[in-house]
Amino acid sequence: MSAEAVDRRVRKTRKQLRECLISLLKQKKVQDITVRELTDMADLNRGTFYLHYKDVYDLLEKTETELQTDFYELLQKHDAKDLQQRPAVLFEEIYTLVYNNADLIEILLGENGDLNFVNRLKQLIQEKCIHDWMEIFRTDNPLVFDAFCSFIVSGCVGLVQHWLKSGLKEAPGEMAGLTEVFITKGINVLEGKPNL
Repeated sequence: MSAEAVDRRVRKTRKQLRECLISLLKQKKVQDITVRELTDMADLNRGTFYLHYKDVYDLLEKTETELQTDFYELLQKHDAKDLQQRPAVLFEEIYTLVYNNADLIEILLGENGDLNFVNRLKQLIQEKCIHDWMEIFRTDNPLVFDAFCSFIVSGCVGLVQHWLKSGLKEAPGEMAGLTEVFITKGINVLEGKPNL
């Protein structure tokens, strides 16, 4: 069998296990999920599972790491000039990533989610804010700037959670535009335009 066929089978198996994990996480916490019920649901034997993962926690961690890597790569594609001219471009890519991984992200940000994952994402955004936005918005008071970044990061995460809870009714581009308006114009936007 060719290496490409093996790779395809490995990817298919891992995808199947991730999908089953997500389905089970909608019903229960990760510590309550067993390898047996995961493999039964995926119609795989336990030996196949252990070829790829040590345990259910390892599967979840690797799933989170893949998502975090995708998110990090999106952030790195845009520099300070991009953010200054049109931040909605970056946000549209982020909302598209969220849309494409909505089931997983809703779980990770939800009640049974992983707070460490959320904190790692916030840290990535915060580092991007501090590195790139510091170039755009010069300030004599770094404490105020840090507070501003924390506010923006938490607000963006909250907006994603709201979007997920409301059923992803708006397109990623609409959410990106709304996020840009909120960040650049703040409370003034409430006087007349977007409705959410």
